[in-house]
Amino acid sequence: MKILVIIAGCAFLTSCTRPPESSEKQEQKSSSASRNVVVKKAAQEQLGLSTTAAAVESLTEYLTVTGTVQPADSRVAHVRPIARGRLQNVLVRVGDRVRKGQPLAAFDNIEAAEVWSQYQAAEAELRKLRVAQQSAARQKQRNGRLADLGAVARKEYEASQADVQSADEAIQAQQSVVSGLATRLRRFGISPEGAGPSLATITAPMPGIVVAVSVAPGEVIEPEKELFSVVDLSTVWVQAEVYEKDVGRIRPGQTALIQVDTYADRRFTGRVAYIADVVDPKTRTVKVRCEVANEAMLLKLDMFATVNLPTIVARRAIAVPEGAIQQVNGKPIVFIRASDESFEVRPVTTGMTAYGLTEITSGLTAGELVATHGAFHLKSILLETQIAKEE
Repeated sequence: MKILVIIAGCAFLTSCTRPPESSEKQEQKSSSASRNVVVKKAAQEQLGLSTTAAAVESLTEYLTVTGTVQPADSRVAHVRPIARGRLQNVLVRVGDRVRKGQPLAAFDNIEAAEVWSQYQAAEAELRKLRVAQQSAARQKQRNGRLADLGAVARKEYEASQADVQSADEAIQAQQSVVSGLATRLRRFGISPEGAGPSLATITAPMPGIVVAVSVAPGEVIEPEKELFSVVDLSTVWVQAEVYEKDVGRIRPGQTALIQVDTYADRRFTGRVAYIADVVDPKTRTVKVRCEVANEAMLLKLDMFATVNLPTIVARRAIAVPEGAIQQVNGKPIVFIRASDESFEVRPVTTGMTAYGLTEITSGLTAGELVATHGAFHLKSILLETQIAKEE
């Protein structure tokens, strides 16, 4: 009797510590049911649901670094006046877009007025010398005739010849002075044949955006003072920093893919233009400069950017479009077409992503059809189903 009681007691304890068999079967059925998402054909068409076969692709490993958008050094103009003067009017503000030759400011060119006065005096002196030269030439002719008649000594004729030659040389020297002053006036934008200096104009040397204005009307300006900064943003630099251990994986001239948070769904294509020869001793990084076309002016100065640099490492692997990968509970999954109206939820392990393709290292075989466009809607349906079962 005692043995039977002990055995019965053990059996009772065992039955209390083990979950009922019916609960295990229910969990298995629930798990099996959650592995598929059913969507009617009409709904698939409405969602624009499409599938793509997983394929073996040649994938290049990318190095991802951060950087900022900066102006290209050769496309930054530091505008200074060509002469001393007093600023009369500032015609642009910071942020204005200007074209090449557009007036930026007007100023009273003090130096131009001084040069104009010197030019006028030099012109008057030249006219005076020409009158003297004509008089010397007439005297030479007169002395020549008198010398032929014996009326004057021959040396007087020779002296008059020397006077003519001296007058010619003086005229040549003065013409050089006049020519030099005329050239200076033209550099100031003043025609020597015109009415004289008026307000001079400072113009934009190239098209771009005004990023700095450092003067105000009424200021006396000097040639060494920078008045404006104009930046041409049609091409910009993205300055990135690469750890020294990764520098050997990139090379100048290669393609760079640029992304910024403002345009998350867009990639800008650039070119690695420069890899620095110096390692920063504090960060152990090397500066890498990428040149990026920016005709639409979407990239703004000092924007943070993500730079994807293709490395020399490449391999063949199964890959699917990046949009096919969805995250559920922090893990990547794909939706495999199981039938016309059913999609299997398949956990996968992902590798690198390049040019819109994501490497699948496990969980998928080549040729299987995965949902691409509309995969997010399948994920939404899956999550709604799970929430409904939990309730």
